[in-house]
Amino acid sequence: MTATHATAHSEDTESKAGPAEVAAPRRSWLHSRKLRTTGFHLTASLLSALWLLPIVLVLITSTRTFDDIAAHGVGSWPHSFTFDSFRQAWVDGGQQRALINSMLVTIPTVALSLGLASMAAFALSRYDMPFRRVLLLLMLGGNLLPPQILLIPVSKLSEVLGIYDQLYALIGVQVGFGVGFYVFVLHGFMRSIPGEIQQAAVIDGAGPWQIYWRIILPLARPALAALTALSFTWIFNDLLWAITVLRTDSQMPITASLIGLQGQYVSMWNVIAAGSVIAAAPTVAVFLRFQRHFVAGLNLGAVK
Repeated sequence: MTATHATAHSEDTESKAGPAEVAAPRRSWLHSRKLRTTGFHLTASLLSALWLLPIVLVLITSTRTFDDIAAHGVGSWPHSFTFDSFRQAWVDGGQQRALINSMLVTIPTVALSLGLASMAAFALSRYDMPFRRVLLLLMLGGNLLPPQILLIPVSKLSEVLGIYDQLYALIGVQVGFGVGFYVFVLHGFMRSIPGEIQQAAVIDGAGPWQIYWRIILPLARPALAALTALSFTWIFNDLLWAITVLRTDSQMPITASLIGLQGQYVSMWNVIAAGSVIAAAPTVAVFLRFQRHFVAGLNLGAVK
């Protein structure tokens, strides 16, 4: 009887606490969550501003005159506005020819790399091949090697093959060093495709080439789009292999040609900034074109 009265007394006490005491912990939790969200957004905004600051500085510098920069400094408030620096970089600085060289290297390299990688990933992921894991590990291990230790061997090999100082050499190097990573990503993506789809195609009389071209390749479009954006950016912005296998200025891609815009004694920072903007424009355009598939393709490619 005493325990019953104690229980009833405790229930009466809780019922008399009222909604204010019950809602107080909830208000405290909501307030703490709001503070964390605000702090996160403030931190993210600050980091974004720090990241965008150099880009804004380059854009502003590219529209200033050389006299303005020489008189007031690179980081000063602009006192002029002109697009003549873009003309100087494009015509006088050789950016036009350099951009063509970059496209002649990047577009075939991306197409050839993804074509070879998709076929290799299809075979390794959809068929029971011997030493499949060993091949994947070798492809992945090749990408773990630092490229600096291979500069001299690659340069000597291109000389022996007679392709030194030719764009073909740069295309071959980029394909050789990139296809392993692309195979690894596409292999993980293609393994996530249900096997029933391939079995139904086999029942309908489709061969391996038809399964690859008409079924697997269209389903792998998100991963291919993401890899297209990544590979285009990496190859177009590459500088190390360009100065390793190329020599003459007429063969240099646009990233290497930016070095030539810097003078030995006096540097025209407005022309260098304009050349940097021209060099960054194609990669930005490609990313904006494939951004819809970018994150989704990378996440799907990571699925085993």
